[in-house]
Amino acid sequence: MGKIKHVSTDTSIEDMLAILEEDAGLIIDDFLSLESIDAIKDDLKPYLNVTRNGQDEFTGFETKRVGALMARSKTCQDLALNPLINKMADSFLGPHCEDYQLHFTSAIQIGPGESSQILHRDRGVWGGFIPRRIETQLSTVWAINDFTQENGATQVVPGSHKWDKNRQPLQDEIAYAEMKAGSVLLYTGTVLHGGGENISKNDIRTGIFLHYALNWLRQEENQYLSCPPEIAKGISPEIRSLIGYSKGGYVLGFYSDPSDKNAEYESVSPENMFTDRVFDEYSAIPNPDELVQKSTK
Repeated sequence: MGKIKHVSTDTSIEDMLAILEEDAGLIIDDFLSLESIDAIKDDLKPYLNVTRNGQDEFTGFETKRVGALMARSKTCQDLALNPLINKMADSFLGPHCEDYQLHFTSAIQIGPGESSQILHRDRGVWGGFIPRRIETQLSTVWAINDFTQENGATQVVPGSHKWDKNRQPLQDEIAYAEMKAGSVLLYTGTVLHGGGENISKNDIRTGIFLHYALNWLRQEENQYLSCPPEIAKGISPEIRSLIGYSKGGYVLGFYSDPSDKNAEYESVSPENMFTDRVFDEYSAIPNPDELVQKSTK
């Protein structure tokens, strides 16, 4: 059976990046406190209680998925801005972008009787148009309860990011991200992975998925609808910037105010950027400088 390397929060960024280079996945043990885990459970319980199971084999007939986590959970916002994870994202994705963004958020709950998800590469959402030498994303899965092989721990194929795209793994090449609650799995956009089979009788596996991607790519989750301005006005400038209320380059992501009859901010003028004007109608007064560049870097 394949094996995923485990490290601690004290492991250096350099050592973790070396593991990602070799295996494309690793687990950081004992990252979250019990208080943080309980807070996440409290934040998301109302949504998970009413969410329907998936309707196809990929999303899972015994699996629940809840998105818009930046709008729904302050504790998930804290996870998204975790300094260590952001340093990893910056170091890993930095060679291919000016900045990175939050690409996808979801609480995924795998129930008993769920089958294994087909192994896939997350970079597939952009088709085959991005050269393999450009790594598109760095993903995190936060364990809200213990992940075991029996309850559907995520399957990962270490080293498969270096394989030919058509090569399929042997059974003994597949690893299972078994980890204690509060630990986090990191994996790249090119490694083969998928949800595991839950063969337990009553053990539900819950994970928080937060994926980071190059900021010049379209996000899988439309953050501007999942967290629209009327909600974004109430969250931190750092989160707003991370989900895309900022420019990704000199003119990347500019806006024109459709209600501006005086042409004060038009086209791609240097002054045109996401500022407090975006939130004026929602009575928000964010700091424009904080919206342009993440303070977490």
